[in-house]
Amino acid sequence: MFVVAGRVISVSSSSATRIFTASSRNPFSLCVSRFQVRAMADSASPPFKKIQIQRDDTTFDAYVVGKEDAPGIVVLQEWWGVDFEIKNHAVKISQLGPGFKALIPDLYRGKVGLDVAEAQHLMDGLDWQGAVKDIQASVNWLKTNGSSKAGVTGFCMGGALSIASSVLVPEVDAVVAFYGVPSSQLADPAQAKAPVQAHFGELDNFVGFSDVTAAKALEDKLKASGIPYEVHIYPGNAHAFMNRSPEGVKRRKDMGMPDEDEASAALAWSRFTTWMTRYLSA
Repeated sequence: MFVVAGRVISVSSSSATRIFTASSRNPFSLCVSRFQVRAMADSASPPFKKIQIQRDDTTFDAYVVGKEDAPGIVVLQEWWGVDFEIKNHAVKISQLGPGFKALIPDLYRGKVGLDVAEAQHLMDGLDWQGAVKDIQASVNWLKTNGSSKAGVTGFCMGGALSIASSVLVPEVDAVVAFYGVPSSQLADPAQAKAPVQAHFGELDNFVGFSDVTAAKALEDKLKASGIPYEVHIYPGNAHAFMNRSPEGVKRRKDMGMPDEDEASAALAWSRFTTWMTRYLSA
């Protein structure tokens, strides 16, 4: 099991359970000093431009790629932090369809987890309400810096935050979420205000967070909201199936997710492009 915004998520398969319990030795019992959480390395390297965004009494780094006047998309990290895979996704998004300006806000303030225990520790410490404020500030930055409209997308933890933003951030024009649903304490998708497209793997075994049951419950909530929505479930795919880089594939295999399906990832990107182009066009 693991915890998202105070909600315990169980993992149904025995192999995945070993990843989140035995190998991490119960993350709640570890002292902070046991973690060697790595600072993000070379995150502002080309093609990214590093910026700083202020909201309330805090300032956070963000990383931007894409045409200055293109529609904006805030790209939200998995529980690992702003690592190689979320940067890969942002670069790809900037090149899809007519082109987008992708912005990654650093929700962990420069820290990256390199293994499951570190990632769990970082996510446990996340101020989820503060992360929503970071998203709102990021959307507003895009809209005051060349993007007439702005959407939000995210993966795993970021997917849940993306859906939350459709409820809590009125400036958001469209959302695409990958395998993550927010807790009811954070946001109720039945109150979504922006169009939502969501993607899940049929074999995802993070019960209550991104499994098929969670996906279908999300669909019911979105139907009740009255906003345009799509929920897609990909047969034969497990959690994080969009992570197709060699490093990402290896990491998934190490976590007991050996499925490889380039066609499903390509289909999801195609649906993403259609959705964001439809709702972010001026």
